[in-house]
Amino acid sequence: MSNRIKGVLSPVVTPFHEDSTVDLQRFTEQCKWLQSNGIGLAFLGTNSEANSLSSDERIDMIDAVIDAGLDPNGMMPGTGNCDLPTTVRLTRHAVERDCAGVLMLPPFYYKGVSDEGLYRYFSEVIQRVGDERLRIYLYHIPPVAQVGITLPLIEQLLKSYPSVVAGVKDSSGDWSNTQAMLERFAHEGFDVFAGSETFLLQTLRAGGAGCISATANVNAQAIDALYRSWQGPDADSQQKDLDKIRQIFQRFPMIPALKSAISHWSSNGQWARVRPPLMALSQEQHRDLIGQLQDAGFHIRGLNK
Repeated sequence: MSNRIKGVLSPVVTPFHEDSTVDLQRFTEQCKWLQSNGIGLAFLGTNSEANSLSSDERIDMIDAVIDAGLDPNGMMPGTGNCDLPTTVRLTRHAVERDCAGVLMLPPFYYKGVSDEGLYRYFSEVIQRVGDERLRIYLYHIPPVAQVGITLPLIEQLLKSYPSVVAGVKDSSGDWSNTQAMLERFAHEGFDVFAGSETFLLQTLRAGGAGCISATANVNAQAIDALYRSWQGPDADSQQKDLDKIRQIFQRFPMIPALKSAISHWSSNGQWARVRPPLMALSQEQHRDLIGQLQDAGFHIRGLNK
């Protein structure tokens, strides 16, 4: 693995065939579109419906995009699971395919576990993978996982594995938590990514690495533009524009809404499919979403069908 990954990354949404199997061709095309717009690929994350995918499906998705010629230096696939063997298998595979890093959830099924228990889990993964190229980005998403990544846990991991534990995605939705991570660890070369472009400008101004955001799936150019020009005079105005679009998507279930928007602007209704237990937007919700986005002057350019 070469240079640290920075900037804007997308937890790429996963397209499905009618029989609910992964559509690798459309997935690869979406990844190509994102990379062509400057967006890194944090696929197999929350908005990829990763925890509804088997380990074999995830490995096939890693292989598909790399075999199609996409740059693994721009990839941070999600590999965290509740069981150690699956996490180790996926993580090792990502390292062997030269991905820039892996985004790793804590084991989230058992609630109320201690920092020491989580430390042992991550430590076990690192030791079993046993590869100096490994770069782990911890995934803090307590609204979903309900098992978080505390500051003392990060400190303990950095003391033991300073070259392996590379950063964090903070999807707490709490700026004060992101700020605390930045203040405590950014000077040590620990890369902090905000979990939404809502906090992108604040994160960059505080020394952060960028953001890993659901809506980078659809608002790629505008989010990347702020990352590249955040020190310019119109940065605050750009941030407000991003927030307006983000707020529209947040009025709907996020994953079905992202897919609904892609299905509309790619003129491909198959994109609307999600894997149970999720449900696609109703026709009324779809019309409402697209109407609000169009009223805000939003559109997606260059999507493949």
